[in-house]
Amino acid sequence: MRKTLSVIGLVAMLASGLQAAGHKTASPGVSPDEAWRMLAAGNERFARNLALRPHAEAEHRRELSHGQAPWAAVVACSDSRVAPEIIFDQGLGDLFVVRDAGNATKTYSEVGSLEYAVEHLGTRLIVILGHGKCGAITAAVGGVKKDDASSIDELVAALKPGVDEARDKVGGLKGNALVDAAIERNVLFQMKQLLQASPVIAEMVEAGKLKVVGGVYDLENSRVNWLGEHPSEKSVIEGKKP
Repeated sequence: MRKTLSVIGLVAMLASGLQAAGHKTASPGVSPDEAWRMLAAGNERFARNLALRPHAEAEHRRELSHGQAPWAAVVACSDSRVAPEIIFDQGLGDLFVVRDAGNATKTYSEVGSLEYAVEHLGTRLIVILGHGKCGAITAAVGGVKKDDASSIDELVAALKPGVDEARDKVGGLKGNALVDAAIERNVLFQMKQLLQASPVIAEMVEAGKLKVVGGVYDLENSRVNWLGEHPSEKSVIEGKKP
């Protein structure tokens, strides 16, 4: 069963004061769960049109000129409608963001960037964030054009495993229903791929120093549907087939 963010914990954070929660600056020692709660609270503010848009003032920018300590990393799609700092209501220096079409975690650039965040900047939470109506996943559902060797087709091919898992594990789906399922399965696949590709990240997760969680952003209601940690995380880290 997936481990998801406690609703009670989120409500408690919101009740403690939107203003205080929004302007909190996490220290490098922030826990994975605290970072997760802060993201969830920020997304709730954004969805309710109560965004605070923190950490953009001149004084804060001057502080950041001396260094950064982002408390969460987000791998998000390049889609112009899915800007992590905005949908999570965070500001400069809060999030370490990696973006590409389909929120993929395959290349050395993506994996290396995340390893840098957790090893050198103190980040203790990684979020793989998919989103509804994703064009890249829709293209992957439609299939790869084998007669076209463009980089776009290579990208689509890299996202195909998530589509295949959706077809295999949620049989009988077609059209938008299949795309929705594939978007979620792709998030889980990218989480698994990251854990397999990075011993650094896998070891920190196993030691309880880091969490890798997934979510899907809904373009219509502006809320993130949290998927939690990978359901086969332990087996993936141990190198076993999920």
